[in-house]
Amino acid sequence: MTPVIEHRGARLNWRIDGPVDAPVVVLSNSLGTNLTIWEPQMAALTAKFRVLRYDSRGHGASTASPGPYTIAQLAADVIGLLDALRIARAHFCGLSMGGMVGMWLGANAPERIDRLILCNTAPKIGSAELYDARIDKVRKDGLSSIADAVVERWLSAPFRARDPVALARLRAMLVATPVEGYAESCAAVRDMDQWELLDAIRRPTLVIAGAHDVATPPAEGRRMAQAIAQACYVELDAGHISNVEAASAFTTAILDFLTR
Repeated sequence: MTPVIEHRGARLNWRIDGPVDAPVVVLSNSLGTNLTIWEPQMAALTAKFRVLRYDSRGHGASTASPGPYTIAQLAADVIGLLDALRIARAHFCGLSMGGMVGMWLGANAPERIDRLILCNTAPKIGSAELYDARIDKVRKDGLSSIADAVVERWLSAPFRARDPVALARLRAMLVATPVEGYAESCAAVRDMDQWELLDAIRRPTLVIAGAHDVATPPAEGRRMAQAIAQACYVELDAGHISNVEAASAFTTAILDFLTR
C-alpha cells in the first residue's frame, strides 16, 4: 500500500528509507516532479540517514487539492508530515520550489530544522507574466504542451544530448503531474518573494546552484548565500535539475555538508 497522511485537505504521499535510528533528512521535490527525482541520491543518503521523501501537494500521488496554494501552505505540509511521523527535527533539502519551502521553514519554523540545503532555487523565481502564461497554457492544452520547453530549461544542452534516458524520465514525470496541482503550484511560486525572509534564517545552510541554470542563475544563489548568516555556497556544472545532471557531485556536496 502507498503510505499517505491526511493534512489540510490533501492526502500526502510519502516514503521513508534508511536506518531507523539515523538522523532524518527530508527531501522536497521541484515543480513538475515527484519523490522519485531523488533516486540518484538515495543509495548514499540511506547509508547514513533516515530519508523522508514526499510528493508535494498536487504532484505525484499526493492529492491535487483545490487552490489556491501558497509556499506557506506547502511548508505546513512538511510540518504536518513531521508531526504525523513523530519527527521533532530534521535536516531539509529542497530543489527549486522545494527550496522555496525550505526558506520558509528555515525562517518560520527553525525549531524543526537542523541543517538546510537550498538547491537551484531563489526567493523569487521568474516573472508573473511567465507563470500566468504557463498556467493558461497548461489548463487549456495539458502539460504535454509545455513539456519540451520546460525540460529544455531543466537540463543543459550537452546533458540532454548525452543522457536521453534521463531526459525522457524527467519529461514523463512532468507530463504525469496533475494539471491543477501543477497550475496551482505555479501560482504559489509566482506569488512568493522571500528575499526579506533570508535574514531570519539562522540554521546552517548550504546553497547549491547550477552553472548553466537559466531558471535560477548562479548569481541568485550567490546572493542568497551572502544574505543567510550561516550559509555556504557550491556551484555545480549543471542546469536546473542539478541532482540529476551532476548527481555524483551533488550527492558529495550534500553529504559533506550534513556530516561535517
